[in-house]
Amino acid sequence: MATELTKAMKGSLCHEFETGLTAADVWEAYGGLLVGNLIPKLLPEVFSKVELVEGDGGVGTILLVTFPPGSETMEEKFIKVDNENYIKEALVTEGGFLYHGFQKYLVRIEIIGKGEKTSIIRSTIEYEVDHEHANNPPAVSTSGLATIAEAVTKYIKEQKALENSWVFYFQRKVRQDR
Repeated sequence: MATELTKAMKGSLCHEFETGLTAADVWEAYGGLLVGNLIPKLLPEVFSKVELVEGDGGVGTILLVTFPPGSETMEEKFIKVDNENYIKEALVTEGGFLYHGFQKYLVRIEIIGKGEKTSIIRSTIEYEVDHEHANNPPAVSTSGLATIAEAVTKYIKEQKALENSWVFYFQRKVRQDR
């Protein structure tokens, strides 16, 4: 019986989003601190603020994330940043989900190359529910991670289009000036 109860208290959810961008391009946003800076600008309804508490975007980095409307916060710590395989793991260490029945809440982001010109953002939540909430576990959803993946992908595509238009403009200008 205790084994069944323990199994019921752990779980994971996964969401995959195909980007139409190379894995390297997507990792530029997800691999460091950029995604944390983008989310409050692109999706203030998901996170109203993300502040760097400690670190440089690598393992050990701690972020203070504020949820809208701006009162509840959580701290998350990067426990894995694999720049070769494009994997990042962030563990909630204080507040947020831990105040709502979870004793562990980990988010893993994997950027998986799919051919030369596209990739998949695989967002996984691994969680453990504390014993007090075992009979009435809190809701878990990847919808926020899905929304982030879509918004960040759109942002990267817009930036690449802007870069390409400027490159095209300058190439044309150089040819005209010759």
